[in-house]
Amino acid sequence: MEIVKDMELIPVKKLRSSRSFYTNYLKNMLDFSFALLFFLLLMPLFLLVAIAISLDSQGPVLFRQKRVGRYGKEFTIYKFRTMYVDSPQEGVSPSSAMDPRITRLGRLLRRTSMDELPQLINILRGEMSFVGPRPEQKTIVEQVYSYYEKQRWLVKPGITGLWQISPDRNKPIHANLHHDFLYIQNLSFALDAKIVYKTIRVILRSNTC
Repeated sequence: MEIVKDMELIPVKKLRSSRSFYTNYLKNMLDFSFALLFFLLLMPLFLLVAIAISLDSQGPVLFRQKRVGRYGKEFTIYKFRTMYVDSPQEGVSPSSAMDPRITRLGRLLRRTSMDELPQLINILRGEMSFVGPRPEQKTIVEQVYSYYEKQRWLVKPGITGLWQISPDRNKPIHANLHHDFLYIQNLSFALDAKIVYKTIRVILRSNTC
């Protein structure tokens, strides 16, 4: 896998976040601190979800998949399993709750975004952030990524981001790069806080509709 290191790849004349104290130091510290806190607080919930998944369908509790992160480095992403084990593990992700690949419990986990909780492990390992471009599947990177798409690797991938709170969130990641580039160009504590706030609103709204 090619690793991108040249910060001038970003399609803007000036990447102010590359010299930001928040980007270089504080963001990592906040990610690790909050991930550790949430992981410890949510341990009972992790256990209950794990038991529920085991009772609902056969297969492992966690879903593991190769993704591509910052500078093109590959890592294993963790999620609670929401699909049957005989479903294809790579390719187009389900865009509807009625997708036959999704288990009964998986529909609830996806609707509430609880399936993403194990990614706290990825944050603790320094592979992801709470906010950033969504990490792409390794197979899709190998198939469709060009020099242009690889520029989104200039920051750590995140659990949520501008793409997830936009009307385009049901479209493929690589088809909405303008959201990622806009985030990278304007990365700041205020923007991250706004994205987290809007993500919570999106989740709450989807569960009350």
